Amino acid sequence: MRDHQFKQLWQGRTDPEGGAAGLRLHQHVQPYSSAVAPGGITLVGLASDLGVQYNLGRTGAREGPPAIRRCLANLAWHDTTPCYDAGDIEIEIQADREPLQTAQRAYAGAVYNALCNQQFVIGLGGGHEIAWGSYQGARHYLDHCGKERAVLGILNFDAHFDLRTPPDGVAWQGSSGTPFYQVSQDCQDRDVAFEYACIGISRAANTRALFDFAASHNVNFVLDDECAPATCAALVADLVAKVDALYVTVCLDALPGDLAPGVSAPAALGVSLTTVLDTLKYVKHACAERNVKWLMLDVAEMNPSLDQDNRTARVAARLIYEVMNLTST
Repeated sequence: MRDHQFKQLWQGRTDPEGGAAGLRLHQHVQPYSSAVAPGGITLVGLASDLGVQYNLGRTGAREGPPAIRRCLANLAWHDTTPCYDAGDIEIEIQADREPLQTAQRAYAGAVYNALCNQQFVIGLGGGHEIAWGSYQGARHYLDHCGKERAVLGILNFDAHFDLRTPPDGVAWQGSSGTPFYQVSQDCQDRDVAFEYACIGISRAANTRALFDFAASHNVNFVLDDECAPATCAALVADLVAKVDALYVTVCLDALPGDLAPGVSAPAALGVSLTTVLDTLKYVKHACAERNVKWLMLDVAEMNPSLDQDNRTARVAARLIYEVMNLTST
């Protein structure tokens, strides 16, 4: 990220009378480089909605990462954990390369580099195609650590399974609707377990074929109208018991449409933000109890062109803020 872009995004109110106790995130976040000390939290964006376009959704999510940063910038920061911003990977159209795959690989490389520096990574979307890039970055990191056989679990807060099979006769290999199908194929190729679980699945938004695929691949899920705290916690406990490391992804269309209108497919029902946050707190507890490394979280489908009064961007920022606090303590 260029210096002027960083300064434009990370600005906000200052409270000098509070001294060091009066800081907000825009005063605390620093540009990320490989020279920073190990430990901390690093943001990485994938400014793409090409996967949404491939999936026949409503575009505009490529502007999601900066919208989230602008809402994060003014939030009060009470901790000393270093926080960094590694900038955004953007789509570049090239005649000889499929642009989404190229961007996903570049984003995965940025995730991998931050993980190698012992950062907790927070991915900013962009469409849910970010998930395939996040997985690749986390998987590469585990391989680099000599853990080729490690099981990388995925917890997805989402109204959709995103287990679609890419159709025949298209030039692309993945979309915002295919990332966890792609993960399942990679796990099959590696002969490692595919451990994927979802919270907030809408029966109305997924075909029987997708439910059948989920069943055949042992995908555990909680429906959007069954998201009691104990039910969500039980799903998390079951997932964490079977994995060595964890990647969490939050698709904003898992939330109620009145709370998060700025997504391609707003939810008619959805899962409350309180339920999501309480479950994330339990994720931290369960990982600590089982000695499972929670590597990263990403937030997907933030579409400013469909938002109302920055409502969705503020929700995304608050969710990320809470995770930053969770992982810094």
